[in-house]
Amino acid sequence: MNRPAHLDLLLQPRPPSPLQEVRDERFERGGVRLVVKRDDLVHPELPGNKWRKLAPNLRAAVEGGYPSLLTFGGAYSNHLRATAAAGRLLALPTVGVVRGEELAGRPLNASLAQCVADGMRLHFVSRARYREKSDPALPAEAGAAEAYVVPEGGSNPLALTGCAELGRELAGAADVVAVACGTGGTLAGLAAGLGPGQRALGVPVLRGGFLAEEIRSLQAAAFGAPLGNWSLAEGFHHGGYARVPADLEAFAADFEARHRLPVERIYVAKLLFALASLAEAGAFPAGTTVAAVVTGRP
Repeated sequence: MNRPAHLDLLLQPRPPSPLQEVRDERFERGGVRLVVKRDDLVHPELPGNKWRKLAPNLRAAVEGGYPSLLTFGGAYSNHLRATAAAGRLLALPTVGVVRGEELAGRPLNASLAQCVADGMRLHFVSRARYREKSDPALPAEAGAAEAYVVPEGGSNPLALTGCAELGRELAGAADVVAVACGTGGTLAGLAAGLGPGQRALGVPVLRGGFLAEEIRSLQAAAFGAPLGNWSLAEGFHHGGYARVPADLEAFAADFEARHRLPVERIYVAKLLFALASLAEAGAFPAGTTVAAVVTGRP
């Protein structure tokens, strides 16, 4: 079949994203070295874990001859925006199933407006129907019965293979590799790529305590069995997804000013806040190198 002109540009192998050391007394007081994995620089339009998870699925969709992509997300979903951008780059129609039917009659927020600008058709559903997003009848209801379906957050076995490459890039670079978690796919794949003696740490950005079982299930589907080299640091969601209270905003702004690093608020700020808090509480033994994966841009 003819390959779209943008396919190789979008999916071609990329050099490892840079690793940058950050000198911060909140870590250094406990003998902890902090480095940041600038995965926000891995792709100009699909930063970080969005490119890592989408690339294998986009290849499968294009090479399988699917006429469109369909995926799911809330009103502020980074995943919806990334999928819409990928569809534009590949000239592949995209459909976004959006949680909250009441949003259909309101002006679009900036996030959803960008999805539409990139060519995504939005299909709003009730919260009850959204919880049934695995229903095979839902794509047809959205007018995309033959679409390639990417799950919410992009987390499926193919996505984990892309995130495992991120782990391989960090093999030997740190004792602990930490990442913020939404649906858990990035952590699940990342852990699989790490070397002996390394462990992955996930910081959930949503309330609920549901992620551990989801991560084990994803790893079993992708790799045949769950892995034991990861853990979760609960309690740093700051009220739930997309909640950025004053203390978190102040921390993020201070981190940006100190280190001249852009700090995305929904995921990355919660990750860095958690790591600083854990370091100050003595959770990491002296001499530990912690790598924080920067998964997105503000």
